[in-house]
Amino acid sequence: MEIAFLLVAIAITVLTVTAISERFEVPAPLTLVVVGVAASYVPGVPEIRLEPEVVLLGLLPPLLYSAAVNTSLVDFNANRRPILLLSVGLVAFTTFGVAAVVRVVIPEIGWPLALAIGAVVAPPDAVAATAIGRRIGLPRRIVTILEGESLLNDASALVALRTAVAALGTTVTAWQVGGDFVIAAGGGVLVGGLAFVIVGFLRKKVTDPLLDTAISLVIPFAAYIVAEEFHASGVVAVVVAGLLLGHVAPVLQTAPSRIAERTNWRTLAYVLENTVFLLIGLQADWLLGEVGDSEFGVGTIVAACAAAFVAVVVLRLVWVFASRYLLLRPGPDPVTGEKASWRYSFLIGWAGMRGVVTLAAAFTVPEHTEHREVLLIIAFTVVAGTLLGQGMTLPWVARRLRVPSPDPHDDALARATLLQQAAKAGIHRLDELAADTDDPHHVRELIIQRIEQRNFAAWERLGTTEGEESPSDLYSRWRGDMIEAERRRVLEIRSTGSVPSEIVSEVLAMLDVEESMLDAAEAARAELRTTARAPARDGCEHLAQAPLLDPPAELACADCLVEGTRWVALRMCLSCGEVGCCDSSPSRHATAHFRETQHPVMRSVEPGEDWRWCFVHHQTG
Repeated sequence: MEIAFLLVAIAITVLTVTAISERFEVPAPLTLVVVGVAASYVPGVPEIRLEPEVVLLGLLPPLLYSAAVNTSLVDFNANRRPILLLSVGLVAFTTFGVAAVVRVVIPEIGWPLALAIGAVVAPPDAVAATAIGRRIGLPRRIVTILEGESLLNDASALVALRTAVAALGTTVTAWQVGGDFVIAAGGGVLVGGLAFVIVGFLRKKVTDPLLDTAISLVIPFAAYIVAEEFHASGVVAVVVAGLLLGHVAPVLQTAPSRIAERTNWRTLAYVLENTVFLLIGLQADWLLGEVGDSEFGVGTIVAACAAAFVAVVVLRLVWVFASRYLLLRPGPDPVTGEKASWRYSFLIGWAGMRGVVTLAAAFTVPEHTEHREVLLIIAFTVVAGTLLGQGMTLPWVARRLRVPSPDPHDDALARATLLQQAAKAGIHRLDELAADTDDPHHVRELIIQRIEQRNFAAWERLGTTEGEESPSDLYSRWRGDMIEAERRRVLEIRSTGSVPSEIVSEVLAMLDVEESMLDAAEAARAELRTTARAPARDGCEHLAQAPLLDPPAELACADCLVEGTRWVALRMCLSCGEVGCCDSSPSRHATAHFRETQHPVMRSVEPGEDWRWCFVHHQTG
């Protein structure tokens, strides 16, 4: 009962603090750490010591899998160079750098333990990077790099820690270190790939959403345990399995299975992520208490903790700026076409929050190790310091650097364009089906009408103005009121007992699905309306001054005709009338024309589209 009560109390605390943090727009991870530290000193609160097995076997696999399965493999591959530089190169750089700093402050600590300290504090946390980065609206490329780094750097750090711990009792050569890393990384990739193949085969046979979701709950633990059993990296195995399964989910899984799995993993990750930060704070009391038993003075330990924290922050910034060309300069952003400025580099360098893996790794050091208490308190100081120091100031830094957040208008335009292209492919397939089948009930026209309504709603988001209700807004409002009336009537019938409860539940679920779609669309429109009132969008002089040119009678991309390539959609420059293909086309001649001429505004010349785009300010009109 005591354990059950403690677990329920932790869950209630996590949910309450998270809800309050969201209400006041404060990052929940930071608030939970502070609450955990304060609670650890409250009389009556039991001492909670994080066991490494609980973290590495119980918390880490599902958190890594949840992050990996929702990470785009395309984006991950596009940014593989900076991800590998940070997850491998920076871990090694930080390990040796922190070790050297600690040795300067406390010369009595040998190199093996100093390297263990460096390996423990080297890897930033996947949960912290995702939770805080997305919360404050960092550019997507930065979030992708931070997520990719934090998914893989645990493997590098744990290999380095394993080597350092082994060196405490024997001599370790560079060949052994390299061999351990190759075995850990290569074995993890193999196990993760094998898990992907097995689960992919099973999912081709499984259509039940409940069974499919249950399989997904087993994947991270199975991949991790099997990899560790063969002395490979369980972290890499889970990440590889998650990335691959997430990438092929639209092909392997049914739609109900994808929806059920997505909902369950979002809930599980939400609870575990926030619980982790509370548990970090709860370690404060007993960790600080053990420092009193150290042979080193309080001043020496405080100096070591401060030096390690400063080293972690500075070394990351040094590495990021020293390798800036390799990290961000190889090419423009694949979506926006912009080259990253030094501001992006600074944000990546500043977003180095540590988390629960650092503490768990510290606890894996054998208890008989001399000066182990120094390692533990340094690990806690770095975790708390980076979460509270860097995590708390990251939103302010992003604002001061004027780094743009993902623009809802850009997203609306991309969404509408993607739906348009999907609709073209769907209609082409529909025409093939209709050519071979009689259609006395005019089903083709009904399908076309529904597709057009969906696409119209997407394009209407681009034209949303304050005080003006679009057709999709009116539809959402009326249909929402209708659903509420329908639900009331169904509940009235349920109370009579005249309809089986299973049928009532099924009808209510149908209404819930439709209402949730309306709510999601309304939330997107509300965000767009809010953003549209921002001064930066209202003040684009290029859109205001662009002439209104009519498209030519014969539309074609001359450069595509010369190259022998095909375009997806056509755009026209409003300065000179040049017609080029869109960015969805292979050659992207419209964007190339802007880069060559610096003519700022183009418009769509596709039938039924009259939106314009400013290349300079990345705004639509």
